Amino acid sequence: MTTEEKYMKRCIQLAKNGLGTTYPNPLVGSVIVHEGKIIGEGWHQKSGEPHAEVHAVNSVKDKSLLSKATIYVSLEPCSHFGKTPPCCDMIIRHKIPNVVVGTIDPFAKVAGTGIRILMEAGKNVTVGILEKECHELNKRFFTFHHKKRPYIILKWAESLDGYISPAEKQEQKPVWISNLFSRQLVHKWRTEEQSILVGTQTVVDDNPKLDARDWSGNNPVKIVIDRNNRISKESHIFDSPRNTIIFNSGTYNAVKENVTSVGIDFSKNICEQIVAFLHQNEIQSVIIEGGRQTLQSFIDSNLWDEARVFKGSVELRNGTRAPFLNGNGKKYSIHNDELIIFRNYD
Repeated sequence: MTTEEKYMKRCIQLAKNGLGTTYPNPLVGSVIVHEGKIIGEGWHQKSGEPHAEVHAVNSVKDKSLLSKATIYVSLEPCSHFGKTPPCCDMIIRHKIPNVVVGTIDPFAKVAGTGIRILMEAGKNVTVGILEKECHELNKRFFTFHHKKRPYIILKWAESLDGYISPAEKQEQKPVWISNLFSRQLVHKWRTEEQSILVGTQTVVDDNPKLDARDWSGNNPVKIVIDRNNRISKESHIFDSPRNTIIFNSGTYNAVKENVTSVGIDFSKNICEQIVAFLHQNEIQSVIIEGGRQTLQSFIDSNLWDEARVFKGSVELRNGTRAPFLNGNGKKYSIHNDELIIFRNYD
């Protein structure tokens, strides 16, 4: 690993601290190095607040060292006025001579402009250090801007014999297939994504809260496909101040402050309509947790980026079959569960 890669790796580590809190902004980390020593570092923490480069510069105790330092940043410094001033201007103002960038920002208002401005100001700019890793860091942000849709994660748990639910649930709702550790991990995942989506039957059968009560962090926007408005207004999806989006066959209208009803054409591809609406409303990621018909619809439409599948240790013998997904995933052990993660991209 080169010296530049070492410091860029630290940028990536720092940036991950903002996962789940920076939407719609990307994850960005920055370090400032002088004579082989890190003298400042920071990461973007929340949309509307200072960017990573600002935090890094502010953390430097002796500002006179900046004129002889190198600033590393995982994503191209911004060059436009948004909720905060351009980071390029700040770098130039502090006379930082060397800038090392992980990858170019795909956002149209940046997209190489920041690098050009820095070079025109006489800065030594290096681009593409750990570029693949920096892309992976912001897979949600890049998918949103390149593919014009959210980053889509499918998640389900299936029994050893390939069922996601038994034929009869009796008194227990839901019937747990995965263990406590796996379920806590799912709640951690929910804090990292901007929204969570389920179908009508999942709400009718299980009355889920769709929150992250077993992990500290933000709760995602709740999204439900409810074609014929079958879901009771007493369901948990309506009992919190979090935003809820309901896709049905009616017309678009705000039901109440935190509930939005969106009419879509169920005779056409509903998955494409849903992701188009989410993109228009700046939702960069969605974790889809069921049921089978909903999950399979996104698989069949090839609208997914990851599938996270838990294989439990129980056998159900009958019931609802797990979605069908081709390919080989990477396997992990979580106590007595097996987690298989599939990726729909290189």
